[in-house]
Order: sequence, then C-alpha cells, then structure tokens
Amino acid sequence: MGILLDGSVIAVKQLSSKSMQGNREFVNEIGMISGLQHPNLVRLYGCCVERNQLLLVYEYMENNSLARALFGECPLNLDWPTRLRICIGIARGLAFLHEESRLKIVHRDIKATNVLLDGDLNPKISDFGLAKLSEDDKTHISTRIAGTIGYMAPEYALWGYLTNKADVYSFGVVALEIVAGRDNMKYRPNENYVCLLDWALVLRQQGRLMDLVDPKLGSDFNKEEAMRMTKVALVCTNPSPALRPTMSAVVSMLEGELGIEELVNDPRIYGDDFRFVALRDKYDELLRQTSTEAETPMYHTATSSSSASTQDLYPRNLYSL
Repeated sequence: MGILLDGSVIAVKQLSSKSMQGNREFVNEIGMISGLQHPNLVRLYGCCVERNQLLLVYEYMENNSLARALFGECPLNLDWPTRLRICIGIARGLAFLHEESRLKIVHRDIKATNVLLDGDLNPKISDFGLAKLSEDDKTHISTRIAGTIGYMAPEYALWGYLTNKADVYSFGVVALEIVAGRDNMKYRPNENYVCLLDWALVLRQQGRLMDLVDPKLGSDFNKEEAMRMTKVALVCTNPSPALRPTMSAVVSMLEGELGIEELVNDPRIYGDDFRFVALRDKYDELLRQTSTEAETPMYHTATSSSSASTQDLYPRNLYSL
C-alpha cells in the first residue's frame, strides 16, 4: 500500500500522457481542488510528473467507490441509514462547490463511480478532471460536452448548455441508484424501459414508487425517508433546469427541513411515445461516435476514459512514495 513519510495512506491515479484529454484533466484537477477542503470532497495531497508519467496522489478511501458498494461484483451491505447519510453527504459536497466555496465549480461528471467511501462509509466526491468554473455574471456556459452518458442533463447532452443545474440532474440519478441499488444505465426491467430513471417515472405515474426500493433492504428501512429521497431525486431530474432545486435546498429536503416541491418529471406531458426516446437515440449516436478531433464533443462512457476509472483506484494502483 502507498504510504507517505508522515504515515498517511495514499492512492495514486495515473492519467494518460498520450492524450490531450489526459493532460487537460491532470492540469484541471490540480487547479480545481488543490485549494478546496470539505468533508465530502476527496483530498488531493499532490502530484508527480516524471517523463511521460502523470500521477495524482489522493487520500486513500478504504471502501472504494459508491458504484462498487451498490452494484459491484461484491457489493457492501448498505443499510438504509447509511444510504441516506451517503446521499446527504454527496448533496452537501455539491452545495459547497456550487454555493459556498470561494471558487464556484460545476463538477460535470457526478456519478456513482466518482463518489468514494472512506472507512466509515462517508462519501467524498472525486475526479475533478472535467470540472468547470461557474462565472457569476453569466447565466450559463456554452462548452464542449464532456461527462458520462446516463448522468448528463438533457440540456447539456443535447445543446452544451451548462449550469450547476447539470450537476443537480446527475445527483438525482445517483440518488435513485442509492434507493434502488441498481445502475441507471444497466437496469432495464424489460424492453419497454430505457433506464432506471425511466422506470422510476413510470412507477410514480402508477403510484408504485416503493417498488423502486432495493429488495436487499427487505422491510428494514424508513419508508417515509425512502419516499422523500425518491421524490427529491425526481425533482432533481426535472427536464427543465429552471425547475430543479439548488443543492442547498436538496440538503434541506433530504433532512426533512424543507417540503419537497411537486415539480417532478411527468412523462405524460411529452406523450406516451416520447419519454426517453429522443435522449436514447442521442446516446446511441454518441456511443457510435469515434472521432477524436478537437472540434468533436468529448464524452466519457463507462468503458473508455483517458484516465484510470475511479472505481479501480482502490485498493489497486497504489504506489509507495
């Protein structure tokens, strides 16, 4: 295991020096989080550049990623209080980035693999390689699209319209995954559904939201809290960014201090045949896209990235420094 001279246990992320994307992520991550400290943000100890090696040194997170804990090959037994605490922790980290830190930051790649869990299962947001600074005098940023299919807000995935509400949407997807214990892009109960979020919307329409809860929990969970978290997730994934709450409001809703707005996404407003068809077709097009030219939008998928996936950082890829 990697250990610093002061005894701190560390993990090392190696980025590809052969791609411009890897170089950009390396510089961007150092610049974004080197000066930020929050209990729900992973701590960056430093970096190392030697020949063609680009290394980022992080605090070691004993329980790997949230994705591995929820739906990896050997998932952890996360009880309901732990799931709620993890969800609130992620929301607090995002609220800090959006509203409280000196630098207002849009993460752009919030997903279960980019949330790490320490020895006490406290969540910490990681991987700031795609993060963007939010400018107070601008309503949005028009930018090249970068992120992970299945977590990107529709206005960002389709038009490159970026605000911190894109992170709110991604958080909503992660919150659904925490409730259901299922991967948004890999869960399709049958051919009528595109993803976990699509299924959740239909369950809401049918008045069966409790069917979403992870069956591994059995009956040992707080139904009121589970319903609240699910409704917050649906509010966060509203197709209109203007109707999504701020992350500070999300924290208050999850903690029961603020009533949940009934601004949830109702598929009926688009007609029965729309639902996720437009986004599904767009995602299929992106998956077929192989061009790496500079003017071509850049996308991360679950299987391709310029850097090591966060879910593979712990406990592997450790170096003694």
